[in-house]
Amino acid sequence: MAQVPTGTTFFVATAFSAPVAVTGISNAAEAVVTATAHGFANGDIVEMTSGWGRINLRAFRIKSVAANTFVLENIDTTNTTFFPTGSGAGSVRKVSIFTQITQVMNPSSSGGDPKQVTYKYLESDVEYNINDGFTATSYTMDLDADCISTPGYAALRTLTDVQTNTILRMVLRNSSQVLVPCTVALNDAVLVQEGQINKIKSSFNGNNKATRYAA
Repeated sequence: MAQVPTGTTFFVATAFSAPVAVTGISNAAEAVVTATAHGFANGDIVEMTSGWGRINLRAFRIKSVAANTFVLENIDTTNTTFFPTGSGAGSVRKVSIFTQITQVMNPSSSGGDPKQVTYKYLESDVEYNINDGFTATSYTMDLDADCISTPGYAALRTLTDVQTNTILRMVLRNSSQVLVPCTVALNDAVLVQEGQINKIKSSFNGNNKATRYAA
């Protein structure tokens, strides 16, 4: 069923657990991560650091948790060209606190579009295109300038100052989720326009692909 933005809530990760060493990740339809005594639970949101560039710094929901393993939900690593066997080790950390961003207006996204390389052989009068990955993704949103006293504003202000990696979490009205690994840039310059409320703007600059999960 089609959805509209109304009712979407936004959160940003403001605290993480200590990183846990990842000694291996399987090549499977849903990747199994080995991390001794990780202490995680089903449904936790984690940030992966991995030798596999396609999952490095991405955010995932986990399931099928056991004492020393867990599964990255819906993450297919069967292709050993993209995910060379034995080279996925790294670390993982769990989001321990998400802080809600309130008084949000006009959220928008950009990037994520395919990059193309155009070339032509001298013996031909026709150009060719090949795909070469995707552009970086970013999100922006306006906030009521009066949100200055809210926990969400304080979180964005701190994350802007320190420029550490974090995760933007969008929860849609149907309870589906989008997880965006990113850094934050809060612009405190108040936008003043006749007939509009005063606003400020925040940007979320993506570190890798967003991850989507159904409700």
